[in-house]
Amino acid sequence: MGIFDELPLPSDKAYLREDLSRIDETWTAARFDSLPYVVHILTSKDRDNAAQTLKEQSDVVEDVVDEVVQSYHSGFNRAIQNYSQILRLFSESTENISVLKVDLTEAKKRLSARNKQLHQLWYRSVTLRHIISLLDQIEGIAQVPTRIEKLIADKQYYAAVQLHVQSMLMLEREGLQTVGALQDVRSELTKLRGVLFYKVLEDLHAHLYNKGEYSAAGSNMLENDDEVPTTTAIALTAHNSQPLSRRTKSVKGDNQSGLQIGGSYRAGSVDGSSFDGHDDEGALELTDEATLDGNVATMKINGDTKIALRQMPTWLSNSTPDEFLETIRKTDAPLHVKYLQTMVECLCLLGKVAAAGAMICQRLRPTIHEIITSKIKAHADLLNSSRSSIGKGSRAGTGDLHFIKGQLESYQLPKQKRKNGISIAGTLLAVSPVSPLMAPGGKGQVAAKELLDSILDVVVRIFENHVVVGELLEAKSSQHVDMNTPKSMPLDINWNPDSEASQVTGGYSIGFSLTVLQSECQQLICELLRATPEAASADAAVQTARLASKAPSKEKRDQSEDGLTFAFRFTDATVSIPNQGVDLVRQGWSRKGPNVVQEGYGSAAVLPEEGIYLAASVYRPVLQFTDKVASMLPAKYSQLGNDGLLAFVENFVKDHFLPTMFVDYRKGVQQAISSPAAFRPRAHVVTSYTPSIENGRPVLQGLLAIDYLTKEVLGWAQAMPKFANDLVKYVQTFLERTYERCRTSYMEAVLEKQSYMLIGRHDIEKLMRLDPSSAFLPNLPGQFNMENNSSDVETIEAELELSELLLNLRPIKQEYLIHDDNKLILLASLSDSLEYVADSIERLGQTTQKASNHVEGKYHHSHSDSAPARSLASFAQDYRKLAVDCLKVLRIEMQLETIFHMQEMSNTEYLDDQDAEEPDDFIISLTAQITRRDEEMAPFISNAKRNYIFGGICGVAAHTSIKALEDMKSINLFGVQQICRNTIALEQALASIPSINSEAVQQRLDRVRTYYELLNMPFEALLAFITEHMHLFSPAEYANLLNVQVPGREIPLDAQDRVSEILSL
Repeated sequence: MGIFDELPLPSDKAYLREDLSRIDETWTAARFDSLPYVVHILTSKDRDNAAQTLKEQSDVVEDVVDEVVQSYHSGFNRAIQNYSQILRLFSESTENISVLKVDLTEAKKRLSARNKQLHQLWYRSVTLRHIISLLDQIEGIAQVPTRIEKLIADKQYYAAVQLHVQSMLMLEREGLQTVGALQDVRSELTKLRGVLFYKVLEDLHAHLYNKGEYSAAGSNMLENDDEVPTTTAIALTAHNSQPLSRRTKSVKGDNQSGLQIGGSYRAGSVDGSSFDGHDDEGALELTDEATLDGNVATMKINGDTKIALRQMPTWLSNSTPDEFLETIRKTDAPLHVKYLQTMVECLCLLGKVAAAGAMICQRLRPTIHEIITSKIKAHADLLNSSRSSIGKGSRAGTGDLHFIKGQLESYQLPKQKRKNGISIAGTLLAVSPVSPLMAPGGKGQVAAKELLDSILDVVVRIFENHVVVGELLEAKSSQHVDMNTPKSMPLDINWNPDSEASQVTGGYSIGFSLTVLQSECQQLICELLRATPEAASADAAVQTARLASKAPSKEKRDQSEDGLTFAFRFTDATVSIPNQGVDLVRQGWSRKGPNVVQEGYGSAAVLPEEGIYLAASVYRPVLQFTDKVASMLPAKYSQLGNDGLLAFVENFVKDHFLPTMFVDYRKGVQQAISSPAAFRPRAHVVTSYTPSIENGRPVLQGLLAIDYLTKEVLGWAQAMPKFANDLVKYVQTFLERTYERCRTSYMEAVLEKQSYMLIGRHDIEKLMRLDPSSAFLPNLPGQFNMENNSSDVETIEAELELSELLLNLRPIKQEYLIHDDNKLILLASLSDSLEYVADSIERLGQTTQKASNHVEGKYHHSHSDSAPARSLASFAQDYRKLAVDCLKVLRIEMQLETIFHMQEMSNTEYLDDQDAEEPDDFIISLTAQITRRDEEMAPFISNAKRNYIFGGICGVAAHTSIKALEDMKSINLFGVQQICRNTIALEQALASIPSINSEAVQQRLDRVRTYYELLNMPFEALLAFITEHMHLFSPAEYANLLNVQVPGREIPLDAQDRVSEILSL
């Protein structure tokens, strides 16, 4: 940059800047030497041109100077004028100061003459001003009680406490202590301190239990929420849900109290929903002055919550600004939490923390008891109103307990009957240890779970408030050591009420409140379960103090059983009756003192049935309750959540519920399988099989009951996943006993029978699996259907080989056969029932395995030593194998029956002299037996299994008929016709079975008729037939055709050789 770049040249004179840039900067040097330029001009060839250039540069510089002077001219003028004005003012000030000095000198002379009088007047004025100030203070203090009463009436408690504290400090000032007129004011302020304390305590108590004006909207509905049906409440919850904040941040103010604003709270209800409502019940009265006005308005927390939170709450509108108010304004805590913080701050300013804590402790148990009772009463009123709205007008009224229970029971029991006339409900109710109401998923279980869910939800919301207040009081007790006592408080706050910190808070702490809440919940659960805890024989308050004072040791904290332990006794009644008279003794309540018996909760008016089996419905709500409580508790109280309600319920389930269930269901299983009708096929009305149990599938009553009991026990396992392994073991025990009973029934039917012994032979079993009909059998692990990999030739060979093995058993004796049709029907029904149970077990096993895998990570510390040694699938395999054995026995039995009847062919001479019109007697007997047994078995087995059972008759009959020719010596034309008539009768009997392929039957028996009709051919015609159909019959069968004597047929001597020669080609 050049030295002329900063000159203030206008835009229209920009060319001057360019002209200046062409001037050599040496002209601006501080010590300019002009001699070189003069010499340059003089020595230049063109002197005029050089001089002219120098003159142009001079003109440029003059123009620039003119522009600069013009730009700064006005500034120069103003500066000169200002300087002139300054000089003038300075001169005038000098003159005035001189005059002032003269005046001050004269004033000093005059004042020095009256010095003492002036000092007296000044002292008198100061005294008068002090007196006026004291009078103003006295007048203001005299009005303080009225102002405080007005603030109390407006529920501006913090402003009232501020004014009270300031007034008491003012009365302690020097000068006001001796004023007699203020003694009455001091007395009134002392009374107002008590009034303020009770008002603040009442409001704090109301908000602790969500009954206050600023309580969380969703939790304010302690009773009125029961007017909304469950489905509607769920819909509202989903619609109004909003993000929750489980724990608040600790915000410590800069004030001397070091207020810690923390605790556990939510922006709405427990599930995030927001409701509007109010509750005017539940507030206990300490004095007449401390009664709460129940008709309070609920503040709605709407979408503008964040904006409203940053504003000063309405209850602090008249308060004097201080650090606490600034902290409240800046925090993001919900409105009800801010109000709780304000009430605690009021108690701290009043110095009443210990008294408030003691009174909260005293009222905690009866208040929780009243809340639970009122909640249950609201449910009962809802039931009464629902009953009256749907019942007859004459039945609507006071809520008869038995009528309510009857309505629920009649609704629960299945009303339909099966098509075969057997009521499913009657069968199941006879063996199940619980009624349908108390079964898993029954009305009683659902009602108990919904009731306990709603009550524990209310308790959780209440405990949230106690956590907030407890943390605030502990912070105060640790930071304000002289709040109630001059003793110094330890920094580690223990929940033991005997500790110094608990004494500062009057024994109140988070641990104490949780202990009492869980104790009341335990009492309610005991009432639901009809179990009386040993601890209930002591006074409730004494019990709470004993439990709270028991600090858990490190050795016991790792044990899940070191919670609140109880010893239980049970009653036989199913409905909770108020504890009166002899019932006190029957229910296990002690009668040692007038205050021993605690009033019940009245849950019997809500639940259709009570008892130990409600433990399944209690478990999951308690588990969720424990998770919620654990998320709220500070770290130092975390052990309380582990040793509380959940440990109590788990110990109860493990020590009482599971053993009782095992005994009850073992009796039910024993009753189901030992009943005379358990394994007796039912007298049926339907004539066709149906696979649906609802439509009349004739499953044996014993196995149907076992299946129901199995599903019921696994239903308990689903409700209590932690104990699923134990319950699965119970199921396996029951299934094992049932299997042994089924095996016994099976053996009673087949013992010492030839068919049972045959299916145990390895060669017979292998050949049976090669048969195509075995595809209809249920698949067993480790087995496969070999016919899928075998050709038709191999299948025919296997069938012939099996028929040959069975024919080798001739003569078959009648005592080795099952002639009792009832036993055959039992085997058919047992097979179908076993398969039904096996399928059910497999489905249940898969469901149980999925549920077990789902909770495996969460309950890896389960008390169960190990998982069951066997899976339910293995039991299903055993049941299915026994079902297959029943079918195999039936198939072999029908084949043996066929051979038993047709073995008479070998002893019959077919040389009749006339044509008979009927088949042989043994064929008539066989076909009648086949038809009868098929009709009797049809309702009990499917068509595929009927095909398997009766499908083996045709092959054995055909092979037996052809094989019988070997034992015949002679036969005539009428004999051949008789045998053909026999095959036709057998074909008609088998074709009448719908499941059998009539074409296959006709094809095989046509082969028999073709074989016997060959006896009517001349030898040469027979040779021609053999030449064309050499593979239709075996060489031995062709040889038998030549060996039998047929009247009128001539057989050459070399007939066998000629036939052998043809077959060898």
